[in-house]
Amino acid sequence: MLGYITLGTNDFSRAAEFYDQLLAEFGAHRVMDTPAFIAWGPDFNVTSLCIIKPFDGNVATVSNGGMVALNVDSQEKVNQIYSKAIALGAKDEGKPGARGDQGFYAGYFRDLDGNKLNVFCMSQG
Repeated sequence: MLGYITLGTNDFSRAAEFYDQLLAEFGAHRVMDTPAFIAWGPDFNVTSLCIIKPFDGNVATVSNGGMVALNVDSQEKVNQIYSKAIALGAKDEGKPGARGDQGFYAGYFRDLDGNKLNVFCMSQG
């Protein structure tokens, strides 16, 4: 149902480098690349994560309560992606761990522009 998710940035080249490295951990690559917009994914037929310079020319700001959740298949992958984000300069918003008792395991971080993301998996059993 979702085509793509777009995050605004105030430092396009820095954000592009961050997401090139982070999303490579998912096997994603640039599927669309313009001077003001980049989309990453395996191809453009599945949901992509994108960055953009705001169309109106104003400063990009983060949403209050908004978040992008990145789904992986194991706790080890959650730990790996979270650690990669932090190593790339992301800010910790909640170290990886179990949340609740229904198998939800997640790590939270903010990208270089302050956008909140998490990487999560649903554990079996």
